[in-house]
Amino acid sequence: MLRNQKGFTLIEMLIVLMIISVLIILIVPNLSEKSKDVYTKGCGALVAVVQTQVDSYYLDKGSYPATLATLEEAKYIKENQKTCSNKKALNYAINADGVGIVTEP
Repeated sequence: MLRNQKGFTLIEMLIVLMIISVLIILIVPNLSEKSKDVYTKGCGALVAVVQTQVDSYYLDKGSYPATLATLEEAKYIKENQKTCSNKKALNYAINADGVGIVTEP
């Protein structure tokens, strides 16, 4: 009595595993590069938000805040908005024209 057996051979399974391994090896380094981009873009977005709050403070009070702590005390930002996700503090200074500028660390 002959039976028709269907299935994968060991060689076919090894070839599939090898192809999957190669794809994983190619994808993993790209993921680490993308995470750096996420941190950079996230920090840039935070700078834009805090700069908007600095400008709002100026419109409400008529002068720019001396520090980001002043902005926090006035409830324009929260404490966690003074640092990027990489735990580096945002830079804030009043330039020669008297305008408050927030920059990335």
